[in-house]
Amino acid sequence: MAKIMIQGTASSVGKSILVAALCRIFKQDGYSVCPYKSQNMSLNSYITLAGKEMGRAQVLQAYASKLEPEVYMNPILLKPTTDKSCQVIVKGEVYKNCSAKDYYSMKKEFAPMLKKDFEELENKFDIVVIEGAGSPAEINLRENDIVNMGLAELVDAPVILAGDIDKGGVFASLFGTVMLLEENEKKRIKGTIINKFRGDVDILKPGLSMLEERINIPCLGVVPYFNLNLEDEDGAVEFNTEVNSNIDIAVIKLPHISNFTDIDALKIEEDVSLRYITSSENFGNPDLLIIPGSKNTIGDLIYIRENGIEKKIKEYAENHGFIFGICGGYQMLGDLIEDPFKMETEFLSVKGIGLLNIDTTFLDSKVTTRVKGNVINSKIPVYGYEIHMGVSKFGEKVKPLIEIINKNGEEVLIEDGAINEEKNVMGTYIHGIFDGREFREYIINSLREKKGIKRKKSVVYEDIRNAEIDKLADIVRDSLDMNKIYEIIGIEEKV
Repeated sequence: MAKIMIQGTASSVGKSILVAALCRIFKQDGYSVCPYKSQNMSLNSYITLAGKEMGRAQVLQAYASKLEPEVYMNPILLKPTTDKSCQVIVKGEVYKNCSAKDYYSMKKEFAPMLKKDFEELENKFDIVVIEGAGSPAEINLRENDIVNMGLAELVDAPVILAGDIDKGGVFASLFGTVMLLEENEKKRIKGTIINKFRGDVDILKPGLSMLEERINIPCLGVVPYFNLNLEDEDGAVEFNTEVNSNIDIAVIKLPHISNFTDIDALKIEEDVSLRYITSSENFGNPDLLIIPGSKNTIGDLIYIRENGIEKKIKEYAENHGFIFGICGGYQMLGDLIEDPFKMETEFLSVKGIGLLNIDTTFLDSKVTTRVKGNVINSKIPVYGYEIHMGVSKFGEKVKPLIEIINKNGEEVLIEDGAINEEKNVMGTYIHGIFDGREFREYIINSLREKKGIKRKKSVVYEDIRNAEIDKLADIVRDSLDMNKIYEIIGIEEKV
C-alpha cells in the first residue's frame, strides 16, 4: 500500500509535527492512516492500553490518525541513561541496557523484524507515514541504518526532506544533506519542505528556484512558523524561565528529565505561567513547584544537591510552599533511595530530600501500567500511566495520596503516592496526571484560592489537543502541494 517518509536535515527540524499533520490530513481525506518510527531516542515515553512502552511523539501522531497508540508505531525506543549508554526497549518491553557502541553493532539484527512488521502495517492501512530520526547525512551511522535511508530502502519508501529555516542556513542544510547521500539514496528524495518560516515567501522564492536547480528536487512548500498547544518534540522544547501570568508554576529542569509532557496540560490554563528552574538563582517563589520524572533519579538528585537547588526546595517547603513530585521527583522527595542492583549509578543508596516520609528501593524489573483511580478522601478521579523501577514504602508521617482502582483494565485496590502531614508536599508515580480535567482543576483552583483569584472550570485537554491538531493540519495543507504529495505516494487525492 501507500507510504511516505519524512526525513530531516537535523534533529528538531519539525519531522514529528509534519508527520502528525500529514496523518490528520490523510485521515480527513478519508484514508486509514498510521504513523511509524522504527527507532526513537526519547526520555518521553507512554504506556499503551496493553501496558507496553513507546515514544510520546508517535502517541501524538496516533491521535492525529484517530487511533489508539500502539507499540507497532514505534517498535524500538532508546532511553538514554548517561551520555554513552541507554535502555533499549523493543516492542514495548525492556530488551537490555547497553552502551551506544554496543547498540550500534546490534542494529542489523532488528532489520528483519522491522521489515516483517512494516509489511503487516501496509496490509492494514491505506497509508503509512514514516518519520526518520536525526539526519540521513550522518554518514558515520550509515552502516546498519534502520531509521533513515536504511529503513527507506528496507520498505521501499519515497522520502520528503524537511529543513528548518528558523535555525538559519536551510539552503545549505538541504543541499549538504543531499550531497552527502549515495546516488540511490538521492533518488528516493521526491521533494523538500522548508519548515518554520517567518516572513514574506516571495522573498524566499528565488532561493527555492536556485536550490531546485542545484539538487534537481522540487520544493513541495513552505510551512510557516506557528505556536499551537501541542506536545513538544524531543530536543525542541523551549524551557521558559520567565513568569508571565498570575499563577507561577515552576518545574525543576533535571539533567535527565523524562516525560516533560506531564506538565503540558497545565499550559492550557489561561492564568498559569509555566517556567523551568535551571539554577538556584532563578528559583523564585512559585505558587507550585513540580519535581518531574527522571531517567537517572539518583544522578539528578545529586546534581540538584550540589548546585544549591535542593537547599532552595527545603527552604520553600519550610515557608509552606506547595511541592508536587512525579515518579523520579516523587522518589527524590523521600528520605532514602536504595539501588541494590546498581541500576542507575554505583551508589547503593543515597539520602533523599527528606520532605516525604517514604523510602524507595530500585528493583531490576520495570512497572509499565495504565491506571485509573481517585484522590483519597475526595473521590476526584485521576488517570495516567506508570513507568518506574522503584517501590516506595510509607513511613508514619505520610498518608497515601491516590487510590488506584484499575490497572491495565483489571480492577485493583492499591495505594499510590504520598502526602505529608502539613499537606503541602505530595507525590505520585502516575505520569500524565494533569491531563485529567478534574485533578488539574482541583490543583489549580487551590492555587487560585490562595491568591484570592476566582475559581474556574478547566477544559478537557483531549478536546483542546484534537482541535489544535485540526489547526495544524489546516496550516500544513495550505502550505504544501498536496496533489504532488498524493502523486508521490501513488494514490489519487480524494476531493
